[in-house]
Amino acid sequence: MTVPNLLSPITLRSVEIRNRVWVPPMCQYSSFHRDGMPTNWHLVHLGSMAVGGAGLIIVEATAVSADGRITVHDSGIWNDEQRDAWAPIVGFLHDQGAVAGIQLAHAGRKSSVRPDWNYAGAAGPMPVSEGGWIPIAPSSIPFDGESSTPREMTRGDIDRIIADFATAARRAVQAGFRVLEIHAAHGYLLHEFLSPLSNRRNDEYGGSLENRSRLLLEIVDVVRAEAGEDLAVFVRFSATDWVEGGWTPRDTSTVARWCADRGVDLFDISTGGNITGVAIPAVPSYQVTFSEQVKHAAQVSTAAVGLIFNAEVANDIIASGQADAVLLGREHMRDPHFALRAASELGIEIDYWPEQYLRSRRRTPVVGLTAAKVAF
Repeated sequence: MTVPNLLSPITLRSVEIRNRVWVPPMCQYSSFHRDGMPTNWHLVHLGSMAVGGAGLIIVEATAVSADGRITVHDSGIWNDEQRDAWAPIVGFLHDQGAVAGIQLAHAGRKSSVRPDWNYAGAAGPMPVSEGGWIPIAPSSIPFDGESSTPREMTRGDIDRIIADFATAARRAVQAGFRVLEIHAAHGYLLHEFLSPLSNRRNDEYGGSLENRSRLLLEIVDVVRAEAGEDLAVFVRFSATDWVEGGWTPRDTSTVARWCADRGVDLFDISTGGNITGVAIPAVPSYQVTFSEQVKHAAQVSTAAVGLIFNAEVANDIIASGQADAVLLGREHMRDPHFALRAASELGIEIDYWPEQYLRSRRRTPVVGLTAAKVAF
């Protein structure tokens, strides 16, 4: 059996991905008209990584409803105009040989906050008077100091959220996305339901692990139905809340197995985000061990994230079986052509260098040839 490497292809259902160098969802807060529309920024930001050889590019947390945005400048896919604006971006990614994925998200109690960097006012909740809204959550527990106190969701709210994920998934398929990722991490709505620290409900959506997982599993069902049998469905988990009494890697593995049984193809394993003031050992590759735990405990495919900076480390993660792919966020922003550089550094031949960039490919000069005879 051949051991996979960073640049070896992977197939999930009918989705063929040229390598295991993937781009995770990275919020850009660049829908400047507050309408959820992707812009030329998204085209160039994402397109540069497709040109640079990434195998899968998952566009940022994309709201399934207007009140599911983190900020007023988040992108969305809750209407047909947004779907149609995503379509040419998806087309360009596919034209470059990458696979386009989308992360479907609802921010829950962490919604309606001011953007980090493109807002002149103070950080914190965005008041209704400035275009914000009252967040919803499984329980009326605020995210400490950084958002408004949310309204506890009714059963009607829950039914609406399920329907919103279904219609968002339908639009994503229509826009051409080949991978649909459900965001259940980083303290957003579905993570809030999963964690006993943010879910104090006493109905069928609270209490036991089975109940706290119910909403996620119902959303998995509707997204899988919209994706059909050919497209891939992912779930992003935070494997731990990093605090006693919170969500754990064992919980993650158990629920991942339940999700896999309902048709999820791969799990993108991150950590944290639901509780403030916790100590997180943010050292290089610090989250990879959680990908490995979930992969082997649940017998599922996983992708690793978290301060993965160089090609050799990324390759070792794949070759050692700790994950089936790696997602590099900050490194792709620093170097959108990471995959092309990784191929050179690892000595792996690939056939998807853009023809326009072939002169920049590193080559070993042949002894005896003058500089004028060697094309670089």
